Amino acid sequence: MTTMARKLITLDEFTIHETRQFPQAKGELSALLRDIGLACKLINKQVMKAGLVEGILGKQGSTNVQGEEQMKLDVYADNMLISVLRNSNDCAGIASEENDDALCFDDEFSVNSKYVVLFDPLDGSSNIDCNASIGTIFAIYRRVSPLGQPCTQADFMQSGKNLMAAGYVIYGSSTMMVYATRRGANGFTLEPSIGEFCLSHPNIQVKSEGKIYSINQGNWNKYSEGVKQYLTHCMNESYSHRYIGSMVADMHRTLIKGGIFMYPADSKNLQGKLRLLYECNPMAFLVEAAGGLASTGTERILDISPDKLHQRVPIFIGSKSMVERALACLAADQEVAAS
Repeated sequence: MTTMARKLITLDEFTIHETRQFPQAKGELSALLRDIGLACKLINKQVMKAGLVEGILGKQGSTNVQGEEQMKLDVYADNMLISVLRNSNDCAGIASEENDDALCFDDEFSVNSKYVVLFDPLDGSSNIDCNASIGTIFAIYRRVSPLGQPCTQADFMQSGKNLMAAGYVIYGSSTMMVYATRRGANGFTLEPSIGEFCLSHPNIQVKSEGKIYSINQGNWNKYSEGVKQYLTHCMNESYSHRYIGSMVADMHRTLIKGGIFMYPADSKNLQGKLRLLYECNPMAFLVEAAGGLASTGTERILDISPDKLHQRVPIFIGSKSMVERALACLAADQEVAAS
């Protein structure tokens, strides 16, 4: 009996093939995706050592710009991404959820680079010590400032519809990179024996309907009547409630199995809690590329013009019909309130 060996397509091979579809492309975006993949492999190596090597787990003893306590791996991941992207020939600057301001690189290569990268270096870091899945979220924009000089704040303050690529790396039972361009969404699983991300989930499409809803239901008393109405619908339909508390992990399940992920505004967080530029925009771009929807509850996530680097927004994202039903519940509640 013979077994046909499956041909592995690495991330490098895939991005090079994609670049060939556009004769005018010079490969900078592909190279940038490979650089992000490299940084995430190095982060993954540290994540896999957590609990075995002293100094990886635990709190850093500092807070980020949002006043949240940083974990040691938060800081490591942030520094690793900055280091790799600073040494890339294809990145003009970065903005990170962990830092107050954007960092514009000013060396001779960076000032002529076309792209900037925004990232949440380690989403779900509060789950690190209990070994739940965590991840890195990234977004890549083509800069709007002139080449030949350092990038500017305007390069980072773009609406999500201008994204060139976005995605995440999830550090879980296996390590995966899932990213989208305007050509679609694809997933790559890290093959440990060769140290390469290999295509495992081509042309990802999120189901139009699902049976899983993801929300911190413990905040029920803080939610609007429209959100409560939709949650009641989910329970009446016997949908499964799943909530990990790591956006990457919850969104990965939503993307693969279908469903809806929600982080609404509430009485404590009137503007929502998740960050538009580092979490919501990249996930919305990815999900829309896979056929899903993403909304604040009143407008498309990707249409928002950001007004600050660490802006927060509510989000309803996932399977198209589920998001539409949630939006209908919110709209009905608003009509009642206005009457």
